[in-house]
Amino acid sequence: MTVLLDRGRVEIKLADYGTAPATALADPLLLGRVQDYRRGAAARLYPLDGPAILEKVPLGEFHVSRKIDGEFTVLIFRQGEAFTLNPGGTVRVGLPALEEAARLLSKAGVKEAMRACKLYAAREDRRSRVHDIVSLAGKPSKTAELEQMHLAVFDLLSLNGSPPPVAFAQTWQQISKLLDKGQRIRPVEARWLEKPDAIRELYDEWVEKEGAEGIVCRSDAAGSFKIKPRHNLDVAVIGFAESSGDRTGLLHDMLVALLRKEGTFHVLGRVGGGFTDEQRKELLSDLKDMVVESEYSEVSSDHVAYQMVRPEWVVEISCLDLVSQNTRGGTVGRMVLDWHANNGHSIYRALRRLPLASVISPQFVRRRDDKQVQPTDVRISQVADLVELPQAEKDARQLIYPQSELLRREVFVKELKGEQMVRKLVLWKTNKEQVAEDFPAYVVHLTDFSPNRKDPLAREIRVSSSLEQIQQLCEQLKAENITKGWNSYTSAIPATPAPPAKEPESPSRKFAASETEPPPKPKPKGRKKSG
Repeated sequence: MTVLLDRGRVEIKLADYGTAPATALADPLLLGRVQDYRRGAAARLYPLDGPAILEKVPLGEFHVSRKIDGEFTVLIFRQGEAFTLNPGGTVRVGLPALEEAARLLSKAGVKEAMRACKLYAAREDRRSRVHDIVSLAGKPSKTAELEQMHLAVFDLLSLNGSPPPVAFAQTWQQISKLLDKGQRIRPVEARWLEKPDAIRELYDEWVEKEGAEGIVCRSDAAGSFKIKPRHNLDVAVIGFAESSGDRTGLLHDMLVALLRKEGTFHVLGRVGGGFTDEQRKELLSDLKDMVVESEYSEVSSDHVAYQMVRPEWVVEISCLDLVSQNTRGGTVGRMVLDWHANNGHSIYRALRRLPLASVISPQFVRRRDDKQVQPTDVRISQVADLVELPQAEKDARQLIYPQSELLRREVFVKELKGEQMVRKLVLWKTNKEQVAEDFPAYVVHLTDFSPNRKDPLAREIRVSSSLEQIQQLCEQLKAENITKGWNSYTSAIPATPAPPAKEPESPSRKFAASETEPPPKPKPKGRKKSG
């Protein structure tokens, strides 16, 4: 019998509970299935707020379930063994809830099953929040906390090797039949309803009165909806884009940010809805008088670069949801900017990307003249209180990227018609792939200078997460570009750490280990996709 999980790679947290990476699984396809399900499920859910139920939800048979605030994960049961796997690639084993799941499924004669769940912290004093399960699952301090970690099952990916039934009513029947007697793993609380009025009443009961995160309405014929209360945030306006065409002279949208504790601006996103045309005209006129320089640029949905402005305005916005993870379980990175205003010269400078959130359906509410652009009024904790934000308390100015390491540098020269041509090949290890999704592990960069060409300077770049692969790509570039007539000017250099940087490297200088900065946004070749 094939061992499904390499137990030697499990890091024990407490008692039998431990975690392992997805690479410890014998089946390499499991993580992809989990990520594909998460991506498809998210795409099928149309977001709404409570008041829109009567307007947007049609008549039809709906499975209405309570939305659980926790970690999305998939329960995997095979060969009598149960564990969970989330889209980020974390395997969890040894929880009492998993032992109960294995016992129930084995007793029912199930050989294999994959079930979509929410892992959450069961509480009696208030509803569970995602922060609770992150804390418990990351570092439990006593066995009673392991008992607190429950699973709420809401869908089926497979059962005994077969996909779920086409009709969700039959899928739900299978879920309920197998897990109704569970204590720490159970089907999510749900009801079958047909009329929007009844759905609105249940929303008021669960969400407005009991404080649930929201509800999910699922119908095979009438669509699926994720219904939650809107969140209101106070944010700083840092940029704007003007409309084009027949709407020239009107504001298209605003670029807004939150303030971290040290006073840096964390870009939250753009807000283009909720304005009247009169507001669009007046706001645009005022914002044009506030334009400043910026080393950082961002492009609007119309592919127009935002004009950055002095951070003087606070506006209130509302949104349907805040999503802090992508469908592969990775964080949602947003740029952190430093604002410099000295002696009449003002400029934004990019520091680095840090985890924040995607704003779903943002709407402008009003200007907040009673608030100022300071950490207490437009604080990042407005989002951190709602979703899990790693490094939210860190000082962005102090989070210096690890230094790159030069692995190889070769320079070649050739004379043609009295002119000297130069080609330089540089290979380095970024040492940043574990701390920022923007960076590959290895980069090879070719600089080609020829004064006889119309465009004298040309560049090529390759990236990879594998040392073996990047070395092959480096040799390939050399074979293609260093042919007869090219003479070596310098020999290959052994691996040498780069000198310490005086300032944190910004993403605009992410390839600083080479002596020539490559072009922005190069097309990756040979790079493994990451979550």
